[in-house]
Amino acid sequence: MPTADSADEFLALAAQYQLGTLDTEAFHPLTANLSELAQNDLPAALQTLQAVDIAALERFQEKVGGVVELANVVAKTFAAGRKVYLCGCGATGRLSLAAEWLGRAGMLPPELAERVIGFMAGGDAALIRSIENFEDFPEYGARQLDELGFADGDLLIASTEGGETPWVIGAAERAAAVSRNAPWFLYCNPDDQLRAAAERSRRVLDDARIHKLNLHVGPMALAGSTRMQASTVLLAAVGLALEYHREPAKIAPTLAAFINEVRDATDYGLFAPLTAVEAGNYRLGEHTLYQTHTTGLTTLTDTTERSPTFSLAAFENVFALEQPRSLPYLHLAGTPDAAAAWRALLLREPRTLEWPGMEKLTSRAWLMGYDFSDQVQARRKGDKLIEVEIEDDEIFFRVAHARGYEQLRFPAPAGGLLCAHLYLKLLLNAHSTAVMARLGRCQGNLMTYVRASNLKLIDRAVRYARHLWKLETGKEISYETVVRALFTIRPTLSADEPAVLRVVEYLKANQSQ
Repeated sequence: MPTADSADEFLALAAQYQLGTLDTEAFHPLTANLSELAQNDLPAALQTLQAVDIAALERFQEKVGGVVELANVVAKTFAAGRKVYLCGCGATGRLSLAAEWLGRAGMLPPELAERVIGFMAGGDAALIRSIENFEDFPEYGARQLDELGFADGDLLIASTEGGETPWVIGAAERAAAVSRNAPWFLYCNPDDQLRAAAERSRRVLDDARIHKLNLHVGPMALAGSTRMQASTVLLAAVGLALEYHREPAKIAPTLAAFINEVRDATDYGLFAPLTAVEAGNYRLGEHTLYQTHTTGLTTLTDTTERSPTFSLAAFENVFALEQPRSLPYLHLAGTPDAAAAWRALLLREPRTLEWPGMEKLTSRAWLMGYDFSDQVQARRKGDKLIEVEIEDDEIFFRVAHARGYEQLRFPAPAGGLLCAHLYLKLLLNAHSTAVMARLGRCQGNLMTYVRASNLKLIDRAVRYARHLWKLETGKEISYETVVRALFTIRPTLSADEPAVLRVVEYLKANQSQ
């Protein structure tokens, strides 16, 4: 099993997880000074993030033919009376659940919405907190697919931003073995890079039983933060294929109109007052409560994905009193208890993994400890309120601060439910990234606070430390040296420390000049 508790164990596996050559891990040239802009010119920082979004969407537009082809396959699957399964890990798992939710919320007729099954590595509990190392096990992806009843004739749409996630590859390979309806594998890196980076990627790319859709759109606005542009285009591809499976000719004009609205009718810079308020609240030691009736899953996704990206405390579970309080939390207004809140969030009953040994990670009982119902108001009393709603063809934000409120309204795009939530995702991703940059949680466009919680993230922390070391000293340092430094200090790191910076500090203190 691919785990590493020591530097030697990791180095023995490292060749499989050294992913620095992939475009999704690269540094975007437009955001090299993102952290400085967030401190000194917040509207410009947000507008820079908008420019990266627009460029990614325009590159995605060039690949719309593949989305049309996928829509035709979805139509044939539904016509045959079969189900469509959507899966991913981390951000792509959340987008798989979001696409299922969109179907249930009205994007699909009810009889078809019931035949769309979204799932993610670790089950629905992983919406809140990624299950450490879960994504490293391809057999877990296959097992979850089997437990959900996947059968011959069903279609799996498997999404992985990088194209190398073992759990997603395991699910895709299992689907290919079970169903004559070829699974689709969606990813965002060039094939040649993937072939050079990982044997598991070569295996899936060469598997004639699996249909591949490459949605490469270049580097992320924050290096490696695939929750941003990569997951946006993947959600767009899956959502458009589902929504327009009966009318695939509408996909291209719908996408073109959406891009025009993001490019021509939107100014992310208008978000600056709200971003400044939320960042200011955190600087004062305050916490926030995101409240919504209409945007639960989209808002939840953005707030929970801040935790692994910036080493923030994850949403606390009421059954784990020792957990620190997360900076943001979610309130689904109008829900009386946790069970009702989860049903409102997902528009179905939660799907959990009742696997031995994972009772405090993936079970339904543990899931209910993440309580977003009206009861959260008493538990998080004193939090600053952030309201997010989609209502009357507008996306509405209101943020509380010491002097009152900042509020903002954006016209919702014309493309319906999918486009409205894609638009909200773009706005929230830019906002939360700028909040964290303003708080010093990144350096330039580099995630100095990345949490080295699985093999891929260990490699990322090592690469970033090597990058900073060279910037600061002008010298190269070996991969192995930095790995050993990380594993030396790892037991002493708190959850709220910048692992990359601590490694560099350790190396400065211990490397002979």
